[in-house]
Amino acid sequence: MKLNRYLDHTLLKPEATEQQIDQAVREALENHFYSVMVNPYWVKHVHAQLAGSDVATACVIGFPLGANTTAIKVAEAKQAIADGVDELDMVINIGELKGGHYDVVQQDIESVVTAGHAANKVVKVIIETALLTDGEIVKASEIVADAHADFVKTSTGFSTRGASVHDVSLMKGAVQDRIGVKASGGIHTRDEALAMIDAGATRLGVSASMAIIGK
Repeated sequence: MKLNRYLDHTLLKPEATEQQIDQAVREALENHFYSVMVNPYWVKHVHAQLAGSDVATACVIGFPLGANTTAIKVAEAKQAIADGVDELDMVINIGELKGGHYDVVQQDIESVVTAGHAANKVVKVIIETALLTDGEIVKASEIVADAHADFVKTSTGFSTRGASVHDVSLMKGAVQDRIGVKASGGIHTRDEALAMIDAGATRLGVSASMAIIGK
């Protein structure tokens, strides 16, 4: 198992400097991580350095609260696509999910998925498991799969906690093999990474990539 190819090497801190972004890019290139995950502002800068490599450019959409309007999420996605992004990780409308307005949540996701897939981009959907009950995690995962996204993802890393093995198991049970499952937030060691994979995760969002691969 090539653990490095599970990793979206992530730097989403608001205070991240160009120097730190460039360091993350170098680490990803040297270790063949799956992608570099950044905020939308940095997409063009990162893509220019990763072009022609085996490392994808990824960014977040509607991050970290998910409470932007759908039109803004779509516009943000289209801008990232124009800047060279390969993968988009959007945040759902968490309040509308908890309010039981599942059609609104699905339409929001579908709008970004449509924009992403029209450009042959991968779309992952963050459901922020820390804020959901087990039942809501299952329901949200089903909605993400029904909206034809490529992955359902646990967390932003900016809420009350990150991913747990329990979250991932619930999500995998809900979506089966329909779509991928991404665990993100709070994964700091190789053992923690492997536990997420064992639970059903097919991608990991981590800022501690170097420690996880033992460097």
